[in-house]
Amino acid sequence: MPVVQAHPSFGEAFRFWLKLGFISFGGPTGQIAIMHTELVEKKKWIGESRFLHALNFCMFLPGPEAQQLATYVGWLLHKTWGGIVAGALFVLPSALILWALTWGYAAFGEVSWVAAVFDGLKPAVLAIVASAALRIGGKALKSEIMWTLAALAFTGIFFFKLPFPLIVLTAGVIGFLGEKLWPAKFVVLQGHGGKREGRAVIDDQAEAAAHTKPSWPRSLKIVAVCGTLWWLPVFVLGAWFGFDHVLFHQGVFFSKAAMVTFGGAYAVLPYVSQQAVENFSWVSAPQMLDGLGLAETTPGPLIMVLQFVGFLGGWEFHEPLSPLTTATLGSFITTWTTFLPCFLWIFLGAPHIEQLRNNTKLTAALSAITAAVVGVVLNLAVWFGLHVLVPAAAPVNWFGVVVSVIAFVGIVKWKWDLIAVILGAGVLGLLYKLSC
Repeated sequence: MPVVQAHPSFGEAFRFWLKLGFISFGGPTGQIAIMHTELVEKKKWIGESRFLHALNFCMFLPGPEAQQLATYVGWLLHKTWGGIVAGALFVLPSALILWALTWGYAAFGEVSWVAAVFDGLKPAVLAIVASAALRIGGKALKSEIMWTLAALAFTGIFFFKLPFPLIVLTAGVIGFLGEKLWPAKFVVLQGHGGKREGRAVIDDQAEAAAHTKPSWPRSLKIVAVCGTLWWLPVFVLGAWFGFDHVLFHQGVFFSKAAMVTFGGAYAVLPYVSQQAVENFSWVSAPQMLDGLGLAETTPGPLIMVLQFVGFLGGWEFHEPLSPLTTATLGSFITTWTTFLPCFLWIFLGAPHIEQLRNNTKLTAALSAITAAVVGVVLNLAVWFGLHVLVPAAAPVNWFGVVVSVIAFVGIVKWKWDLIAVILGAGVLGLLYKLSC
């Protein structure tokens, strides 16, 4: 009989979520790859099927799916406070680092060393994403149907630029219908029941914990508490500075954005950029591109670029306070209204999703979605590879090729720790630039 992994203490989980907040580079796909490696394969805190079940739910929600996945797993392990700690620590290190970088950008105009570090990080992230496609694909593509869905998803997003939400929705519909016509080929994400799956703290064989069961009183309490926490700071700033002040406008605008950010950061950035540049004049178009570069350099969700916008908007329209004070408040209200709704979506919806784990129609739909996600992950790996290793109008980046190959082999064959890979690659990038 397989030995069940010991349930992690709250302190042990806290330390892991804090570490994750500092090493979660690479956008959502890279971050999900890191969580899969750490939570499923190394620590075995959650089984493969449960991880993918939670991931596919998060992909349907507005907001950053990687941060929501961390919140979901934290909630499964240690109830509401576990979810709060996991979700908050996923964002907090990035928020603090980006605040410091944005202050340097606003005050001094450049942060060139950041670009040098990122030159090392990018090929390492490419290796992480490629290894994730290899691992998840090996577990999710259990039939020729799943292979076909992955190939179609890759073709759709890479060659035809189909939006990610459309790919996910289409795959889900195909899986839902396929369960009726060909269940053996579509229901492939069931618990393995073998040694590896059985050792996980939370797997498909585990009995549902009491806190994962939905109830109307609990749902109403969550809506009331999260709704109050969400909007109270916005109206406090409006009452303090006036409802025509930049801080109140930022709170309202980014609250709206939080409810429509389906498809990840790249899907919402055109909308935010247009409004921030043309309507509010918080940033210029070149500054928006600089902010995206800074956000890609820091750990945490790429949507953190919105904090950059909030900071510069407060810096520009700072009266009656100093530029730094108003910019800091702009960073806070932007980050608050962007990420607090994520906790509402998870705490409200996750209990219902947990109750549907054994629903074969939902399982088939999620199996198809996961297969499509493999194609999307592969697309990101190829996209990264083309932009990092073979940049347009530039020679082959041989430094990046060497770093990515070494990192990939180290992760796949020698099971290198991801934090060591990320830190080492960043240092190599800085040293390489200094030597040139």
